[in-house]
Amino acid sequence: MLLLLVRPVRRERGAARLEARLASYEDLLARTGDERVEILAGEVVVLPSVLPRHSKAQSALARFIGGPFDGDDGRGGPGGWWIFVEVDARLARHDIVRPDLAGWRRPRLMDPWDTRPIDVVPDWICEVVSPSNAAHDRVHKRNLYAKRGGAHYWIVDPAERTLEALRLADGSWVDAGSYDGSASARIAPFEAVELEVGRLFPPPPA
Repeated sequence: MLLLLVRPVRRERGAARLEARLASYEDLLARTGDERVEILAGEVVVLPSVLPRHSKAQSALARFIGGPFDGDDGRGGPGGWWIFVEVDARLARHDIVRPDLAGWRRPRLMDPWDTRPIDVVPDWICEVVSPSNAAHDRVHKRNLYAKRGGAHYWIVDPAERTLEALRLADGSWVDAGSYDGSASARIAPFEAVELEVGRLFPPPPA
């Protein structure tokens, strides 16, 4: 079964933790290799490599959300956003994340092109969950994004073919809609276009 090939999220407790030194972005820069790494509450978290099902959802969102709101800005689309795939965002000194997708309203992020990490909290964050790390996105990062003030959070589950949308109100997440693969919906903060949720996922089994 493919799930057996996926490494779970790994939290590292090396010398830095023993010395009570919280990790920061400098620790990520010092690492080598192609690992997908984040820092949560000063702890280095190594993320699993993604499956094709995950990558399909990620690229579809970049097309159906990033297309009209970023790529088509000034060319007939609603525009007004920067939509990035897997960029480092520093929410606080010891909280550095790499969401599957993140979006900023352009007036809040004027010139991001040579910036790493981005020090502005995203207006929209989307995580594509994998069976091996669902709790990482649904619990740990959900709580972190609320704490740091992300206005909108989408959780996309390719295995279940669902999209959950949340919006922040008074520091807590409020349900903004749950959709399965049969839905076509206008989902905040991108209500200007109708999203066919089923197109985020591989074709269903025959």
